[in-house]
Amino acid sequence: MNGTATTAEATTEGAPIMSITLTDQDKLTLRLAAWGAVSLMSAAGAAGSSHKAATHGSLALTSATGEVGHVLTKAPKGVKYGKTVAELADQVLPALTSAVNLLKQQDPAEADNFRRTVAVAIDAATRSRPGEPSPTMTEMARKITEALDAA
Repeated sequence: MNGTATTAEATTEGAPIMSITLTDQDKLTLRLAAWGAVSLMSAAGAAGSSHKAATHGSLALTSATGEVGHVLTKAPKGVKYGKTVAELADQVLPALTSAVNLLKQQDPAEADNFRRTVAVAIDAATRSRPGEPSPTMTEMARKITEALDAA
């Protein structure tokens, strides 16, 4: 991490409508939160097909738009998620709340974009298996949504 910050600015007919500055640490927080949420869903779906849940969730993240989409294009590198789902959740759930708070301070629309992007990824991971989602996946999705909404 070199500590650099980047600024993205969208325009409509030459007038700026959004300006957001994210440090490398901010970007890591967003990536840890979103990609970690997909990892939590994958772990919760391990009885079915954790690979399909991860694939569907990852596709949703890499399909994101806006500044969030630019940041989530890459999965976080060098992050140690831990050896258990509980250790993963201890990192990811607070990161989800922090990510929304950080975006809310700079651009509420991007905070909503992040929240919706993660929600779509969770839904995609949940629907990766036929039939109703397992109770484990349903509960994990609830915990992720609760962390997003805590911001």
